[in-house]
Amino acid sequence: MIRRILLASASALALAGTAAAADLPSRAPPPVYLPPPPTWTGFYVGVNAGYEWAASTGVDTNTVNVSSVPGLNGDIGGQVAALATGAGSVKPAGFIGGGQIGYNYQFANSFVVGLEADIDGIAGTGAHQRLLQAGTPGVFIPVSSGGGLEWDRSVDYLGTLRARIGFLVLPTLLVYGTGGLAWGETTASTGITEFLGFNDTPGTFGTFGNATTTRVGWTAGGGLEWMFFPNWSFKVEYLFYDLGNVSYNTTPLLQFGALGTLLETTSVSRTTTHFNGNVVRAGINYHFNWFEPAPVVAKY
Repeated sequence: MIRRILLASASALALAGTAAAADLPSRAPPPVYLPPPPTWTGFYVGVNAGYEWAASTGVDTNTVNVSSVPGLNGDIGGQVAALATGAGSVKPAGFIGGGQIGYNYQFANSFVVGLEADIDGIAGTGAHQRLLQAGTPGVFIPVSSGGGLEWDRSVDYLGTLRARIGFLVLPTLLVYGTGGLAWGETTASTGITEFLGFNDTPGTFGTFGNATTTRVGWTAGGGLEWMFFPNWSFKVEYLFYDLGNVSYNTTPLLQFGALGTLLETTSVSRTTTHFNGNVVRAGINYHFNWFEPAPVVAKY
């Protein structure tokens, strides 16, 4: 009898425990961490490298005779000036590389505006061309004559200060347009060499002139930037820049006769060229992301 009472009590306790356990609330799963979408707002710094080539390549040298002693060979001064006048095409191009710093502001979820400044050195952009031309014989005494013009020009460095405005086609991919101020150092030079087949003109003669200036102009372009890792982005972009015209004089072109004792002709030369070009480059930026949003935690 006692054994039956004990078994019945144990069964009743087991049933009661099972019922009580069923009434307890189940344990909730831990919250799920969702990484926040990348933010483009904030400062950034980076480096870039690419290729630069000239858009306008023409150089023009015009020489005018300002004084001439008439002789048996007619217009000697006109001959000298004609041999020192010509046009050429100089095509500088080369590697470009440097760094940039900027600030972005993201608004309305998908739009980004900002300001960027950069400075790049340009290597291997110097270009050279030589023009040779023959003169006409003198009026009374047939003589041979000839001349050559040589030009060099380059952009030594290029800097820009540009506004950027873009649209996020994806949270990590920005398409942007850009434009603003450009400046750079330009170098150009002209050399002139001539000879006249007069017995009293001792050998060749010539002149040289150059100009190295800091030019200010404008730039415009566009690109893509991809936030491939938190705080890091990769960009590719194209820029067109225009630094305007550069004009400069050579020293006076002097031709002596009478065995080098008589100044027979004096001429002056002026060269004009236009500096503009194209830049294609890639770069990497580090974003400080001081305004990064808080992590998103999913709740259940």
